[in-house]
Amino acid sequence: MTSTWYRPHGSLAHAHGPMSITAEEAGWAYSGLTVIDRDHAMDLGDREAVVLPLSARDVTVTITTGDSEAAYTLAGRDGVFAAVSDWVYVPRGSHLELSDVTGEVAILTAKARADHPAAYTPAHDVPVEVRGGGRATRQVTNVATPDSYAAADRICVCEVITPGGNWSSWPPHRHDGIGDCPTTNEEIYYFRIGTETSPHGTPQGEGLFHVYTVDGGVDETVTIRDGDTYLVPQGYHGPTAAAPDYPMYFLNVLAGPADERTMAFCDDPNHHWIRDTWTDTDPRLPMTSAAGRIR
Repeated sequence: MTSTWYRPHGSLAHAHGPMSITAEEAGWAYSGLTVIDRDHAMDLGDREAVVLPLSARDVTVTITTGDSEAAYTLAGRDGVFAAVSDWVYVPRGSHLELSDVTGEVAILTAKARADHPAAYTPAHDVPVEVRGGGRATRQVTNVATPDSYAAADRICVCEVITPGGNWSSWPPHRHDGIGDCPTTNEEIYYFRIGTETSPHGTPQGEGLFHVYTVDGGVDETVTIRDGDTYLVPQGYHGPTAAAPDYPMYFLNVLAGPADERTMAFCDDPNHHWIRDTWTDTDPRLPMTSAAGRIR
């Protein structure tokens, strides 16, 4: 059986950019994502946010929270395959304005219970790690995870780059709070598919994404194209497979009801053993840093 969780490029387009989906529109409680490519303003209400340039430079972010106003200029990057970007945390209850936008900027949101101050993180302070092994090696850029950024309530944000021919989200894992898996996090994937030389996405690129639920109600493998979105409310997800010569990027926002932020997950027990076989990593990684493209 298939799901309605896959949202192809264009299906979530809005007046200010290529995609937007709130928690309510997704049919769940916490996670949302908007990608803009022109100036935009929004009231966050009970949501906290991370503002992250994807393919934009010198973006002005103005945050008004009560009687306080703060403005930041994000250096950004030419594309998700070009460099690691700086970013801004925005507290709940804020009015957010983005100006001088000439490329894609992501506004990732989560329903929040507590107040945290607005804060800017430069690109060189964003941790980059190489995860996995062999053909399951990938780059994980920890933008706002519990370990990389503590001053948030629920939101978790990371980026993953998978070189052409490699797999990510492997072994398959879930965080749906069902049965013996204690962690619950709603997750959004926003994909860009590039080439070996492109700084950002390219329309001819494609890859694959597999999702299957514990009860067998959903089991689908979707062809992912540049700009697609996939919602993961439950189930094992993985692999995300990058086609040869087409590196895959995805941006994740996760949030859930736990008292403490977590990115814990439960492997499919049939495939957990694979982790013990990893003895080397792909020399093409890491692909990017704050200074630019490495390989």
